[in-house]
Amino acid sequence: MAATDIAMKVYQALPASIRDTAFIRVLAFFKIPLISFCRPSVVSLTDDRCVVKIPLNRRTKNHLNSMYFGVLCVGADVAGGLMAMRLIQAKGNRVNLVFQDMRAEFLKRAEGDVHFTSEDGKACLELVNQALAGDERVSCPVVITATCPDKMGTEAVARFTLTLSLKKKKEKA
Repeated sequence: MAATDIAMKVYQALPASIRDTAFIRVLAFFKIPLISFCRPSVVSLTDDRCVVKIPLNRRTKNHLNSMYFGVLCVGADVAGGLMAMRLIQAKGNRVNLVFQDMRAEFLKRAEGDVHFTSEDGKACLELVNQALAGDERVSCPVVITATCPDKMGTEAVARFTLTLSLKKKKEKA
C-alpha cells in the first residue's frame, strides 16, 4: 500500500471538523498566510451553516485584551468563504471566488474566543450554480455573526456583511 493511500485512509477516518480545520489551515498556510497566523478552526460545516472559531490569545488580542478588529475581519472572511469554497470544490473547482466588499458592525468587545457563524449555505449554492451556468460575474451578500459563547452566550459582538462574488473560470484552449 502506497504512503498516499495510507494518508488518505487516515484523513478520511478523522472527524469532519478536524478534516475541515486541516483543510483551511493548509490552504491558508500556502495561499493566505495571515489567516494561518490567526489559527482558525472549524467548529461545524454543513450545507446550510458554517461556524469557525478563532482563539483569543497573544497573536489575536489588542491592547485592551479583546480581539483585534482585523482578526475579527479575518474570521468573517473565513466563515463567509469556507462554505462557498466547499461548494466550488464539490462542483469541480471551476469557479473563482473573491469578496467584493465588506460592511462591519462592531457591537461589543470580544473578550474571549470568537465563533463566526454564517447561515447562508443555500444562497451560496445558488450563487455557485449561477456562476457555472453563465459567463458573467455573480454576487450576493453573506452575513456573518461573531459571538463569544464562553463570555456572552449567543449575544453578537460583531456582524459582517460580505459580498461574495463568483465567476466561472475560462476554459483553457
